[in-house]
Formats: sequence, structure tokens, C-alpha cells
Amino acid sequence: MSTTRTASGEPAVSSRSSIAASAGVGVLTAAISYLVTYLLIGSEIRERFGDGVVDWRGVAWYFYEAHMVDVEVTGRVGSVGGSDTLDLIAQTGGTADLLYVVVPLALVAAGAGLAVRLGASELGDAITIGIPMMIGYSAVLSVGAVAAESTAEVSAFGIEATRTVAPALVPAVVLGGVIYPLVFATLGAAIATVLASR
Repeated sequence: MSTTRTASGEPAVSSRSSIAASAGVGVLTAAISYLVTYLLIGSEIRERFGDGVVDWRGVAWYFYEAHMVDVEVTGRVGSVGGSDTLDLIAQTGGTADLLYVVVPLALVAAGAGLAVRLGASELGDAITIGIPMMIGYSAVLSVGAVAAESTAEVSAFGIEATRTVAPALVPAVVLGGVIYPLVFATLGAAIATVLASR
């Protein structure tokens, strides 16, 4: 791998290191977005779910809803079953509504910051920042969707009842993990690139 030099004589960032940096920033952005979600909504979890749901898991459900991913509830009593979706953010209101803005803003800011750090000079560079960032972000959302699943089982008089709450896996990966970072991180990188070229 050869190292090229910029006009000022400093070594330019190689494509391999920019891909790794972008993917790493994607992971970091997902973690920071989740932590901000926790700060905004963490106190609501015990109030809403009691001790039946671990705080981090309840926050994860809000986090996925902030990505427009449905959180599905499926239940079965004996041989009868059904499913529904939660609408946590709308039912909570107040500061929870900010979550719809937190996730896109975090991705826009991360994309812009990475574009500045990597010295993006053309709009095409914004795409090369957004795509690898999506890899890291989607890895976190994919693993998180599986980890955020909560299942409760009860058995009485020979009848079993189960209830599972989890983010919808395919939308979590495709919408939350792929589309959100591709759109918002690339947008942030493009804005930073345009502003830097002026």
C-alpha cells in the first residue's frame, strides 16, 4: 500500500484506514446514540415496565423505535397466539419525542466530523465515508436487536403462556442499520465537504 502526500506534504489517509475509521465511527455513533437515549428516557423504564424489564433492554426498545423500527410483542397461551406492536415513544411523549431527532443528528454530526477529519474534498468522498460507517452501525444494531429480545414464560395447570418483546429483526438491520447511516452520515459528510470547499 503506497502513501500519497497532500499539497502541504502531509501523508494522506489511506483508503483502508479511512474505511476502518468510518466503520469504527459507526460503532461509536450507535453507542453514543444509545447512551443519549438512556439519558433521555432511562427514568421512564421502571415507571413504565416496573421490575419486569431490565433498564438497558427497555431503553433499547425506545432506541429502535427512534429508528422507525417496530418493537413487536408476541404472545401465546396454549395453542392460541397473537402479536402486536408497541408504540413507546408516542405513548410516552415529552422528552421521548426528541429521540426521533437524536439519532439522525448523531449520524449527521458523525459523518460531518469524519469528513473533516479525513479531508473529504469531493461529494464522492461523502459516499465513501457513509458506506463504511454503515457497516459499523449496522453491526451494532443487528447484535442489539437480538440482545434486546425479552421472553417470559409461565406455566399453570398444564397450560403454558409465553410473551416475547423484541425489535423486528429485518427492519432493525435494513432500516436502522443500513438506511439510517447511509442517508444521515452521508448527508453530514456531504454538508461538511461542501462547506470545506467554499
